[in-house]
Amino acid sequence: MNAFEQKSTALGIELGSTRIKAVLTDPAGTVLASGAHDWENRYENGYWTYHLDEVWTGIQDAYRNLAADYQQRYGAPLTTVGALGVSAMMHGYLPFDSDGRLLVPFRTWRNTTTQAAAEALTGRFHFNIPQRWSIAHLYQSILNGEDHIRNVAFLTTLAGYVHWQLTGKKVLGIGDAAGVFPIDSTTRDYDTAMADSFDQLLADAGMPYRLRQILPAVRSAGQDAGSLTATGARLLDPTGVLQPGAPVCPPEGDAGTGMAATNTVAPRTGNVSAGTSIFAMVVLEKPLKNVYPEIDLVTTPDGAPVAMVHCNNCTSDLNAWVSLFSQVAELCGAKTEIADLFPKLFQLSLQGAPDCGGVIPVNYYSGEGVTHFDSGIPMLLRSPQSSFTLADLMRAHIYSAMATLKIGLDILHEEQVAVDRLLGHGGLFKTPGVAQRYLAAAAQAPVTVMETAGEGGPYGMALLAGYRLAVLQGCTLDLASYLEQKIFAGAPGTTIAPDAEDIRGFTAFLEKYKAALQAERAAVKYL
Repeated sequence: MNAFEQKSTALGIELGSTRIKAVLTDPAGTVLASGAHDWENRYENGYWTYHLDEVWTGIQDAYRNLAADYQQRYGAPLTTVGALGVSAMMHGYLPFDSDGRLLVPFRTWRNTTTQAAAEALTGRFHFNIPQRWSIAHLYQSILNGEDHIRNVAFLTTLAGYVHWQLTGKKVLGIGDAAGVFPIDSTTRDYDTAMADSFDQLLADAGMPYRLRQILPAVRSAGQDAGSLTATGARLLDPTGVLQPGAPVCPPEGDAGTGMAATNTVAPRTGNVSAGTSIFAMVVLEKPLKNVYPEIDLVTTPDGAPVAMVHCNNCTSDLNAWVSLFSQVAELCGAKTEIADLFPKLFQLSLQGAPDCGGVIPVNYYSGEGVTHFDSGIPMLLRSPQSSFTLADLMRAHIYSAMATLKIGLDILHEEQVAVDRLLGHGGLFKTPGVAQRYLAAAAQAPVTVMETAGEGGPYGMALLAGYRLAVLQGCTLDLASYLEQKIFAGAPGTTIAPDAEDIRGFTAFLEKYKAALQAERAAVKYL
């Protein structure tokens, strides 16, 4: 591809919990090249965090791998792109002073240290404020009397921070902004009444700023969010090959990119993203009747209201067990890559009992808002009568990865929220027909997985960047129509309907899982 053709491409970069990935697509959404970098969070001084130097080391490595992949495939260096965008783990706390210095280490979505603030704000706003939201972290810092709090000049998310460094613009995509402070879907901006109410709290605490002064500006999909500066181009590609000037779409959270990647931004559609965390997003036709601490109200990348069930824990415990099995294989002289073990073990799980034979893992590595845990300890329970086979164990671990999500989805079912289409994406769905089948049983609804499911969030971010480029070129379609007509028309995928025996099995497992949470509470308290 020559430089002219490169200007038709879209680059999406997503900073996930365990991997930073970059994806380059063409105007039809076909993946042209990709690159990745593995990383992991740290637990330091009572907080889950990542260091900002690791952010840039990881982004540069992921981009370098993508550029090398592109060079190998097309025989030319990647000197420019048509548009790009950055997404990352939603929520969390990145406060900066007036000189752009980070005031405290990044506090990620995984922290459950803001219960007092979250409960106080939920009561004040009559709107659920989860612990991981940026505003909960800000207010908790005020309640704690932390030294840094008077010096906050700018508060953003990880995606917002990276976008700021690449473009110089302090903006957020509306979906990511909805994890900072409640959004009014009619104005496509922060809720005015709630912002005024929070300003009173700031005044009462003697803070020298008001909320709107420190938050990023809100932008919807397709809107102007700046362009790649020369400094930003060097941050992405220190070799200097990548040239500045490409438009950069509004930065989004991983929930928004998941909706884009699965074509679920229209009302009555939903998706489940499953990796280190697991969450379901359902685009609403009408507001919920009640306020639920288990349900977040956020938006699509173009501002439509969404009910979100977010669970902090999904595959961490499962991954640890697969790693253990890999060590056993190595001890026996078998050289098996962990990546090769996953599909074998997932397929084996299909031979397990529908109720997992009485094996109950509780997969809590950290706190869990849906079930009201401030911290977690992974554990495995079984009775002497349990069927403790490898197939039952694996099926139980996959069930466990989506059990807490099911508890939240049941609330939406009680609210009579309608879903015509549910799509799965993320690492849990890479092995065809396994986690997809179990999710269909859990949700009691057909689940579709498209061939791009493994690409996940970075692919969705590339599509949002492509939409920004299309708008600049005169496209007048809204985001849902653009995705439906230009990207996903005829896209290959598989749909699995719920099986009656699987439903009975998962229901039986879930009842025991809920009971096991009492043991989990005791473990957290005493261990």
